[in-house]
Amino acid sequence: MESSDSNNLIYLDNAATSWPKPDNVYKFMVDFYRECGVNPGRSGFDKAIEAGNILEDLRLRLTKFFGGDEHLPQQLCFGYNATDALNLLIQGSLISGDHVITTNVEHNSVIRPINHLVRDGGVEATYVPFDKNGFVDPDDIKRAFRKNTKLVVVNHGSNVLGTIQPVKEIGQYCREAGIRFIVDVSQTGGMIPINMREANIDALAFTGHKSLMGSTGIGGVCVREGVEIRHTRSGGTGVRSAFPYHLEEYPYRLEYGTPNMVGIASLWAGLDWIEEQGGVTAIHAQEMKLVTKLVNGFKNIDGVTIYCCDSMENHLATVLINVDGLEAGDVGIMLDVDFDIATRTGLHCAPLVHKQLGLVEIHGGVRFAVGPFNTEAHIDKSIEAVTEIAERARSMKKISAAK
Repeated sequence: MESSDSNNLIYLDNAATSWPKPDNVYKFMVDFYRECGVNPGRSGFDKAIEAGNILEDLRLRLTKFFGGDEHLPQQLCFGYNATDALNLLIQGSLISGDHVITTNVEHNSVIRPINHLVRDGGVEATYVPFDKNGFVDPDDIKRAFRKNTKLVVVNHGSNVLGTIQPVKEIGQYCREAGIRFIVDVSQTGGMIPINMREANIDALAFTGHKSLMGSTGIGGVCVREGVEIRHTRSGGTGVRSAFPYHLEEYPYRLEYGTPNMVGIASLWAGLDWIEEQGGVTAIHAQEMKLVTKLVNGFKNIDGVTIYCCDSMENHLATVLINVDGLEAGDVGIMLDVDFDIATRTGLHCAPLVHKQLGLVEIHGGVRFAVGPFNTEAHIDKSIEAVTEIAERARSMKKISAAK
């Protein structure tokens, strides 16, 4: 695997954003924007047509990638990121009196839009907990169905625990009950094979800057045939400008204003890179090899607690830990300052996960998220660093007890 040199930092925050990006992504973004950085679909000159072509070709390419309806690539709509996409999908699916089911695994990009609709929009919500291993039971989702349940929203892969939820089974229950099923693939898009048709997914939200290896500021939705997401915004589309209202047809239904063409270019190049590595399964296997070594190393350290990693099956290369006697934030600072290791500490924008685990009072945990450019040497140094930090914590405890 090839990437730009990124100094001596060991970067293990890939669940937040993948970094560095592959060299071909940087190059293609710059070259495309220099050569063709115009507004697509607004004019008929050659450069505008060329920009429009890559935009439309990427719609089809991503629709195939996610197992969507290939004959309807226009229902792959671009936005800012997964948070933007989830707001569009959730707010465009619910009205007053509706009931929505989601889980304690969710990110705030799901929790907050739902909570606002509950507080301000007359919507009812049920949050389903996960089990001791970090998985949501599809039967618990089914048991939460009501007559007014209109939507189920599930995070495919937890950004905190790394657990991959059984969306196919949940989707089957939703399809049988006629309930709309939305999946957040922020952590899994580009890492785990996803097939909307097989999993009975009505719409998914994706981001470009994580495992799809694109830039920040790009993401979107893919919507199944026959599913109409009510548009909640309005503005320019570049077509039918005399029409006084926002257009109903896809992609304009869920796209507004000038698209992020640098982001579009980055996604195109990111997909190229994924294919060059042998596809998502090959990349995931390499990352899981590394994170399994990391988890096994942590298990041998006295005073380290690891969450929901008893088995690494149906898992992403993400692990959450704490060191006894230390705040998670302090551990993160030590890893950064003393060992040049970048992790993420705190509640990870997923407070219900930490609440269920009992970690809110101690301000969350320390997350290690392996990416495609990490090496065994990075893992070895991380294990050594946490070993030393845990030894410091034990020494501090002994000194305190002796006073």
